[in-house]
Order: sequence, then structure tokens, then C-alpha cells
Amino acid sequence: MADQPPTPGLSSVKNIVLILSGKGGVGKSSTTLQLALALCLSSPSIKIGILDIDLTGPNIPHLLSLPSASRIVQTPHGWSPIPAIPASDTHGSVECMSLSFLLPEADRDKSIVWRGPKKTAMVRQFLAEVAWTPGLDYLLVDTPPGTSDEHISLIEALYGNPKTHPKGAVLVTTPQAVSTADVRKELNFCVKTGVAVLGVIENMSGFMCPCCGVVTEVFSKGGGEKLARESGVEFWGGVPLDGGFVGLVEKREGGGVGLLERYRGCGLRGVFEGIVGRLVESMRGRV
Repeated sequence: MADQPPTPGLSSVKNIVLILSGKGGVGKSSTTLQLALALCLSSPSIKIGILDIDLTGPNIPHLLSLPSASRIVQTPHGWSPIPAIPASDTHGSVECMSLSFLLPEADRDKSIVWRGPKKTAMVRQFLAEVAWTPGLDYLLVDTPPGTSDEHISLIEALYGNPKTHPKGAVLVTTPQAVSTADVRKELNFCVKTGVAVLGVIENMSGFMCPCCGVVTEVFSKGGGEKLARESGVEFWGGVPLDGGFVGLVEKREGGGVGLLERYRGCGLRGVFEGIVGRLVESMRGRV
């Protein structure tokens, strides 16, 4: 049977998962990246997409080690996402869409100064006109902090079509009370808009020694777990700071495939394999 041609929109995506946090700087993008990498390593047949709707800070292309000259191609089927990691016998595939790919290379270091209506239009265009690979298993949506225009536009558009309802959201926080207070508001946003909270991840939960792998507390620990317990949602675990992960991302050799190969030996891989197990399990029975 011939391959099914890509179609614009999200109707063929099996699982849409939002990565949210009311707080900036907690590591939503790095969490999104590692969820994608861990899923990619889980099966050679799995197909992953990342939609970066952080319009004023689109960092996913850099984290994926994609060339700065990467540009979106307009096809008869819609915007073609950038293939970051092609599938092989040992891993699945990852593709990506970001505002960064639509900007001239010379403008990618300049600030994006857009009012709400333009942001809304851009988010709706991303959701309607990107020709994702048919049968995409997971679309991870990396969002900006807060509960502003991008979030409202995203939720309205996704719930406006019964075929594109997200399976839920993963909330990312750091242990400190100043972070969990803002993430609690994001959780309340999910309740008000009807988005199921799949789980809470506590990022920067300690520091992983690059020599022995022992995790020691730097800031504090347990804030995310407490938030999850008090809110009646699942706690998916803590993710320590790991200088090795920063190094493998910043190395930027070999594109997305090189990044994936470096991640195989990362100390955080095992942590995210456990989190991905929780994610996959939470998809069962959801429609």
C-alpha cells in the first residue's frame, strides 16, 4: 500500500500532549526535548512531533541541534515540518515546527514584538496548516509560561474540533515555592478549560554529580510532589540538574541524530524513560 500523503491539521495525530507551566525558566523546553528523545528511543516505529508555540522564545530548534538555515517548505499539503531525527532500525523519528523556521536567518536573534491578535493567528495557523506525518503517535506542544493569548488560542482551537482534543497536559515546576505557586495557577487554568492534567514533573530537583552520578540537593526538593499531592494529580518524578545534558545539547554536532546518539549515554535518560512510561500508561483508555 502506498504511503498516505500528509494532510494539514491534527486529525491524524494519535496523542496530543501539552507541556505547561505558569512559571518561566523551569525547563519546559528541555523537558519537551527529553520526552521526545526518550519516546524516540522506545521504539523504531514511533513517530514524534514537536510544536513550539513559544512565539517570543522559540528554543526547540536550537535544542534539537537543527541548522540555523532550516526553513519551512510550503507544499500542496501545507507547511512541511522540519525532520529533526529520521527513523532507523534502533529508534523512531522526530519532526518539528517552530516560528524560528519561518523567520529570515538574519532576524532570528531579534525580538518578536506581537500583540495578542497576531499571536492568536499564528497559533491557529500552526494548528491548521502544518502537514504532519500521517499517523503521528505523539505531538508534544511546547508552550510559553503563563496563561495568556497563546494558551487560550491553543485550547480554543484544539477543543473546537472533536478530532483534535488533547489527551492532557504535563505540568513542569521547580521545587521552590515561588515556582509551585505559579504552576498551581496553571493547574487551575487546566481545570477551568477542561484540560486533563496527566502528571507533574519537578525539574532541577537536585544536582547530579558528573563523576559519580550521586544527586545532592542544591535549591530544595519536594515542592512539585507536594503540589501534585495537594492537587490530586499524579507526580511523575524529579529531574536533577545534569551538566552532562547541557554539554550534549550545546555540542550541536551531527544534528538531531547526533544529539540522540549522545543522549543514549546521558544520566537523565533513565529518569525520562520512567517518565515516558508514565506518559504512555496515561494514554491508555483516553479518547
